Amino acid sequence: MLIRSRRGWEIPETQVTPEAIVTRRRALLGTAGLAAATIATPAQAGWGLFGGSAPPPPRKPLVAPANPAYQGGRPLTPEADATSYNNFYEFGGSKSVARAAQALPAEPWTIELAGLVARPRKLALEDLLKQVSLQERVYRHRCVEAWAMTVPWVGFPLAELVKLAEPRPEAQYLVFTSLADPATMPGLRQSWYPWPYTEGCTLAEATNDLAFLAVGMYGKVIPPQNGAPVRLTLPWKYGFKSAKSIVRVEFTTRRPVSFWERLQDSEYGFWANVNPDVAHPRWSQARERLLGTDEMVPTRIWNGYGEFVAGLYTNLENERLFV
Repeated sequence: MLIRSRRGWEIPETQVTPEAIVTRRRALLGTAGLAAATIATPAQAGWGLFGGSAPPPPRKPLVAPANPAYQGGRPLTPEADATSYNNFYEFGGSKSVARAAQALPAEPWTIELAGLVARPRKLALEDLLKQVSLQERVYRHRCVEAWAMTVPWVGFPLAELVKLAEPRPEAQYLVFTSLADPATMPGLRQSWYPWPYTEGCTLAEATNDLAFLAVGMYGKVIPPQNGAPVRLTLPWKYGFKSAKSIVRVEFTTRRPVSFWERLQDSEYGFWANVNPDVAHPRWSQARERLLGTDEMVPTRIWNGYGEFVAGLYTNLENERLFV
C-alpha cells in the first residue's frame, strides 16, 4: 500500500472554503460597512467582523512620477484587496497575514551586497534610495495559485542596484534573501521549511528594464504584508519569484535553488515564467481570478510582457521555462 505524507503547505479538500461562502463574503462586508457607517468605515467594520482588532496603521506617503511605459493594461486592484490578501509564509500559511505582519521590523533596514561584486558591503536603505530614481509603475501580478492583481508600485529598476554593486565579469545569477526573524515571524517555527526565503534570477533578467525593486504601492510606503520595506517585482513570472523584505543580494556563478524549488521542484522551478498552456501539476493556469472583482480572465503568456522579455529565453529549448 502506498502511504503519502501530506506536505506542510497542502490542506485536505475537507478544509477548503466552499465557493459559496467565498463569493458571499464581499456582499457581507458591504452590508456590514453600511450598517456601521455612522461609527466606522467599511474597512474598519470588516476588520472587526472577521476577527481583527484594528486596521493596520496609516502608511507614510511616497509619491513618485509615473512611468507612462508601464500602465498595467487593466483597472487597478482596490488597495484594500491588494493589501489584505497576501502570501507571506513567514507570518503564516493563510492569506490573512496583514495583522501579524505589522510586527515586521522594517526600520532601520540594510541590504547586503555579497558575492562576486567589486566591493561587498551593506547599504542602509535610506542611503540606497539617495542613489536611485524612484518612479511609479503599474504592473500586473500573477500568482502561481491562479489569482492576479494590478498594482501601482513605487520603486526603481533592479538594474540600478546591479550597477551600484558592480558585479564581476564571471557573475551570472543573483540570489535574493528575505528577512528571517524568529522573534517576529511565527511561520519560521515550521522547521521543515528551508528558511530563510530565497529566490533567484539571471543577471540578464535582473538588468531587463521590467525587473523592479518596489518600496511603495498606491502612493505610500509598502506595507509589511506586501514585503516592506523593499521587495522584488518580476511581473512576467509567477509571484513567488518576487522575494519580499530583502536583506541580501548575492552575485554568483551558480544557478540558485530557491525556497519553493527546494520544497517541490516539480511544481516550482527556477524560471517560473507565466504561460497559460503549461498547467501546474495540480491545477490549470489557463485562467486567473482578479482580486477585487473575482472575474475570471484568460492568462497571457509571459503575463502579457512578452515584447520585453521573450528574447531572454532563446536557445533554452531544454529548460522548463514555464514551471
